[in-house]
Amino acid sequence: MEHDFAMVRSVCECVELRRLLLRASYDDSVFIILNSYFSLLRAFYPLNSRTRETNQHKNMPLFSGRCLSTAKLLGKTALVTGCNTGIGKETVLNFYKRGAKVIMACRSIDRAEEAKLDIEKKCKDLSETGTIVLAKCDLGSLQSVREFAQSILDTEPQINILVNNAGVMMCPKSETEDGFETQFGTNHLGHFLLTMLLLPRIRNSTPARIVTVSSGAHRRSAVNFDDLNYNTRTYKAAEAYAQSKSANILFSRELAAKLKEHNIEGINTYSLHPGMVKTELGRHLDDSLFRGARQLIGFMLRPFMKTAELGAQTSIYCAVDEKCANETGLYYSDCVATAPMATAARDEDAKKLWDVSVEMVRLGDFNPFTANDPGVKTK
Repeated sequence: MEHDFAMVRSVCECVELRRLLLRASYDDSVFIILNSYFSLLRAFYPLNSRTRETNQHKNMPLFSGRCLSTAKLLGKTALVTGCNTGIGKETVLNFYKRGAKVIMACRSIDRAEEAKLDIEKKCKDLSETGTIVLAKCDLGSLQSVREFAQSILDTEPQINILVNNAGVMMCPKSETEDGFETQFGTNHLGHFLLTMLLLPRIRNSTPARIVTVSSGAHRRSAVNFDDLNYNTRTYKAAEAYAQSKSANILFSRELAAKLKEHNIEGINTYSLHPGMVKTELGRHLDDSLFRGARQLIGFMLRPFMKTAELGAQTSIYCAVDEKCANETGLYYSDCVATAPMATAARDEDAKKLWDVSVEMVRLGDFNPFTANDPGVKTK
């Protein structure tokens, strides 16, 4: 850790940041977040042989795996959350090109409409494209999630692919309308509830895949079961984000275990690190760190950042590629299964998080593994 802090401080001095940071009255949290980014960079260097071979033979940018599957999704329905921009939008674009019916679940219908029109414009000369349906869903509101899930169950006869993509990163301390720490509530609990409510329909849509976007930042913090909502400990935006991303991995792992426990076949689960991607996800950095932090960190890391298209590749790989069709419960980076931190791979923690989440979202007696699919409403 001391070496890491020394490296961060050296970089700050090289770009003449000392005066800026002093004026911002920074504490070690500033260095912790910068250190987190450098730790992620270092994590990319020991590429495994499969990723290295792919990069060399496909002449792709460093650190970038790519889904090479040509599988079509004609007749399939995919649902993607938080997809009016960034890797979510690129995921929708890819599924649309493959012929899927894609449901864009977004907080802002206006921004979703803009994204939809842009995608359709880009694909206007392509054949066998799919369709795009817009729906409002705020993952930070359990009521919104319930209403959205019910509307899907009422109208969509199948859900073959669910991509839990929406997320917030490093926002200032705040709570969801249900009283949960915003990053844990949105990134984990919202998607947990959505998946549970849709699972009876997904069970009748096999083969199906459930993909949850996590992050390499999960390495910075385990799930703190003693204080999930930062009621007693000092709030640290980067740590809270990391906790939510560890929760994503544990959730996907336990979901695979529970599907197996209930002898449910044909549904595979995946969690993943998309890479360091240039998107709007870092929009809260100025508020959480100091004014100009987003621009500064973006400048420092620009050579290592992926485009949104490349950042979406692992999500797409997990959702459609034949090579991982028989894998489940694993964690991926650059289209390769890899090991998460040990704290995100403990079965006892995965089970504990599951039980806690059931209580927090007030699932009650509803058992998504045995509940009957209500079927679509007749028009």
